[in-house]
Amino acid sequence: MNGGIFCLLAVALIFAPPFASCSRAADHPPLIPMEDFFRNPDIASFSISPDGKKLAYVKPWERRLNVYVRDVESGEERRMTSITERDVSGFFWKGSDRIAFSRDRNGDENFHIFLVNLGDKPENPDASPEPRELTPFDGVKTYVLDDLEEDPRHMLISMNKNNPEVFDVYRCELDTGELTLIAENPGNITGWMTDHDGKLRVAYETDGVNQSLLYRATEDEPFEKLITTSFRDDFSPLMFSYDNRLIYIASNLNRDRTAIYSFDPGANKVLDLVFEHPEVDVSRLISSKKRKIITGVVYTTDKSRYHFFDEDRKKLQDVLEGKFPGYDLAVTNMDDDERRVIFATYGDRTRGTYYLYDRKTEKLEKLAELSPWLKEEHMAPMTPIRFKSRDGLDINGYLTLPVGREGRNLPVVVIPHGVPAGRDRCGFDF
Repeated sequence: MNGGIFCLLAVALIFAPPFASCSRAADHPPLIPMEDFFRNPDIASFSISPDGKKLAYVKPWERRLNVYVRDVESGEERRMTSITERDVSGFFWKGSDRIAFSRDRNGDENFHIFLVNLGDKPENPDASPEPRELTPFDGVKTYVLDDLEEDPRHMLISMNKNNPEVFDVYRCELDTGELTLIAENPGNITGWMTDHDGKLRVAYETDGVNQSLLYRATEDEPFEKLITTSFRDDFSPLMFSYDNRLIYIASNLNRDRTAIYSFDPGANKVLDLVFEHPEVDVSRLISSKKRKIITGVVYTTDKSRYHFFDEDRKKLQDVLEGKFPGYDLAVTNMDDDERRVIFATYGDRTRGTYYLYDRKTEKLEKLAELSPWLKEEHMAPMTPIRFKSRDGLDINGYLTLPVGREGRNLPVVVIPHGVPAGRDRCGFDF
């Protein structure tokens, strides 16, 4: 379990930090109003359209976060939603001319899926296009299982329409809203996974203690049980290989820490080790849809780090990180040509800043700082620490000291992380 990582936001000062702090803060900061830590950002959640010509994001309208779209070249902006009861909870591009988004009603947490067309022009130029609800069912919660990027007419959704306790899978025809049931949940399925063609081929089954991986070669065949593990073990499918033959899995079977392997579901056999780390679990892949390859992995030691298999993706990371030394940096999305890139810089004293980078012209544009009213020099840095437990295990955590105070004779707050396999990270914490 992450090499015994047990993360603390603050810890007794008897443990001397062996690392440099994640960042430095100024002396004697001002008293910061509590509400400043919980304000909505003025603009956030940037996403580039598949053709790279438009940006979508959320920002407040009538005190609620709504979706906006801006033309990358002209800068022309349009509001695409007009929700006043609750913030838009999430959105994504469906092609380059439509946006799908989710919202509930009056906080009931029954999220429904809506679709809005960029080409719709309301008579009132200040109004947004009228969205069309794809799942108009009362008391039903809906998730998008697969947006089917290569299929402009459909998406796969998971919905508890027939039984509020379980979620079945439907193919939704976007123009008509017609729903076709493609997998019925018998009651013990907790998750589903598709291949790169959008075919539903993996399911996760549980009896409350043990969990099983189910697989089928085609959607015309029944699911078959491949492997069953206890709650102590991890055997999690991450994604199909781009030829849809193998599955990349994260597993700690017969080992102390989770590593990534390739797995042949047809033969029910673990194949090659893709990546392991000597200190921590590894369970996150990054890939290129354009070139159809795995480009690297992400793991967390004292902070998030990358290992790349692909030179082009490594070069992009190196170029961007070179422009922002001292900050963590994550690429959040790209257009289909992998030319225009949206990325975020962040750290332990900042919620982060979004940028747009054009790899062809090398133009860099700052899109938004999430909380400019919180000054980095006024925030307290987190210092990674490490100490030995009584049984000799390395325990990792973070020490946070108040800005402008010597680290002596201070009250102590100890915050253990939650869940057995979880951990905290060096990053901004409200």
